Amino acid sequence: MDTGDTPVPAGRRRGRFTLLAVVGILTVTAAVTIGLAVAGPDGEPPRPDASAAAPAANASPVPATKPGELTAGPLMASSTPRRVSIPSLKATAAIVTLGLQADGAMQVPDNATEVGWFTKAPAPGALGPAVLAGHVNWKGRRGTFFDLGKLAVGAGITVDRQDGSTAMFTVTKVEQYPKDRFPTDEVYGATNHAALRLITCGGEFDDTTQHYRDNVIVYARLAHAHPA
Repeated sequence: MDTGDTPVPAGRRRGRFTLLAVVGILTVTAAVTIGLAVAGPDGEPPRPDASAAAPAANASPVPATKPGELTAGPLMASSTPRRVSIPSLKATAAIVTLGLQADGAMQVPDNATEVGWFTKAPAPGALGPAVLAGHVNWKGRRGTFFDLGKLAVGAGITVDRQDGSTAMFTVTKVEQYPKDRFPTDEVYGATNHAALRLITCGGEFDDTTQHYRDNVIVYARLAHAHPA
């Protein structure tokens, strides 16, 4: 894919940070895919197609937890998410739906600002791990998840839903993993509560493979529902 304009210089990201971009993210027993761009060591963006930078992970995203099993914390009925806000990052975005591509890879948002909800996982607020993915940069613009790795434990994330309700989540941890060690079970496995995962690409950009080397994953759980 041609990314068009030069991405926003961001410096080369290291350590605990940086589908979709998203994800970079996912497939049902296949690779999860997300494209993102990051700047080179001198502030110049890499020349390769940013959307080719796709994290991959083997995953079976549909959680096994079923209604009626022992649960902890508030739960909400299923409703399509429409908007996500992360106040501490001053980030907000419309949410689009993501399915699977013909090759089994998860679809990714086609612009910098929108975030995708993977429809094979639960809706945010419902029982199990909801999955949202977003870009770092896209066609010269910073993506909504550009600073995702900077989120702190305890930070809030809100998701407005189609039924007029709002799901309010609290971040429990932020992790960065090499793509070949993506924590499939932890991200997509069954939970006894309403969980949320935000996923994007991170780490160094590999000029040879034209992919980011890592994924950044934010874990959160539902703290409040409005209306309750």
